Amino acid sequence: MKKLLWLDDFRNPADYVVGDYEISWAKNYDDFCKFISENGLPDIICFDHDLGEEKSGYDCAKFVVNYCQEHNLDIPSYDIQSSNSVGKDNIRSLMNNWHRVFVSRF
Repeated sequence: MKKLLWLDDFRNPADYVVGDYEISWAKNYDDFCKFISENGLPDIICFDHDLGEEKSGYDCAKFVVNYCQEHNLDIPSYDIQSSNSVGKDNIRSLMNNWHRVFVSRF
């Protein structure tokens, strides 16, 4: 079963995720980072941008990229359910840029 990490302070993953996944729900930056630090990268990450606190989904994406750099890993599959179009574009750009750097090294 694939592991999915759902980052969202409001939306319940049960209302959005279709398929057979082991879902972990992080509602803020600290929970998100703790999950990855303790469990490693999931197969899939679903990002929200606006988390109702100082740290955003973009900060979480930066954590993922730094984790990947430190562990010599490519980014996991991801999706972005945020309604913040600028935040969504920023997360996508960051993740895709790391993917291009990682792939170009091999």
